[in-house]
Amino acid sequence: MIIDLQRFLDAGRAEWQELEMILDRMEADPGRTMPIDELRRFYHLYQRVSADLAKVQTFASEPDICRYLESLTGRAYAEINEARERVTPTRPWTWFLRDFPAAFQRNIRAFQLSLLVTLLGAIFGAAAIGIDPNSKSAIIPEQFSHLLGNPADRVHREETRKDDPLKNVKATFATSLMQNNIRVSILTLALGMTWGVGTIIFLFYNGVILGAVMLDYIRAQQTAFVLGWLLPHGVIEIPAILIAGQAGLLIGKTLIGGRDRTTLKGRFRAIGPDLMLLIGGAATMLVWAGLIESFFSQVHEPVIPYSAKIAFGLTELALLCWFLTRTQPETPAS
Repeated sequence: MIIDLQRFLDAGRAEWQELEMILDRMEADPGRTMPIDELRRFYHLYQRVSADLAKVQTFASEPDICRYLESLTGRAYAEINEARERVTPTRPWTWFLRDFPAAFQRNIRAFQLSLLVTLLGAIFGAAAIGIDPNSKSAIIPEQFSHLLGNPADRVHREETRKDDPLKNVKATFATSLMQNNIRVSILTLALGMTWGVGTIIFLFYNGVILGAVMLDYIRAQQTAFVLGWLLPHGVIEIPAILIAGQAGLLIGKTLIGGRDRTTLKGRFRAIGPDLMLLIGGAATMLVWAGLIESFFSQVHEPVIPYSAKIAFGLTELALLCWFLTRTQPETPAS
């Protein structure tokens, strides 16, 4: 075979270097999952370099180039035909800081639907209280009986209380909140097995309660109190429930299938990692929300000004929005 060596080197060098960079990334982070487009590019480059190696082996005077291409080809072959199980160290900060937001972005449409359903529920709950204030007892469940009375009376009791009702039990209360909210999140996800209908109903009802409570306190001219009480933990707790709803709706979509002709088992295998990331991320958020609700949200004026609590909540919300949207998904959102 007769070829122009310099032209051959100029034509192939860019692809050789690209393959080398991909291999360096793969070896530096063995647990990284490559998107399908990058995998196709990787295999294409492997084929090109293998072909170039076959050509350059005809030049006995170019041993350095030959060894370089042999090294690239061997490394790529090893990655493609890897048979042993990769042992990847556990990196909780990696899955939460990188993988969780990426999964959130990949399934952003399911989150948008989760948010929309909750907002519709909140509008319905507020409208029900606005039209018939006596409907509060029918809307708010018994476990929230402290919300059934006059908001102004409750605010007066909280602001004039001399003792701390959570004294010596704040940690216990926080743990109880975490357990309850995580259980609610898992239920929200599990209801996706009803083709998403159960998840939608659950999200709608949560919105109804939220809208009813908010309007009840606003009508009683206790807006600062309710914002100072709900925002510090609510801006984390509510999005966490919405993310659990996002996961439930993803299950519902997978069951329905639509135009996707993949088998049901194959579809669930495809969404499995994202489901684990979403519910794991939501649970982690609820741990923080439980701590804030127990140690901060339940402390009212004059101890902590409502303005400071509202500012804290808004800061949390801004940071959460930045955290969830800063990572670009590797594959199109579902």
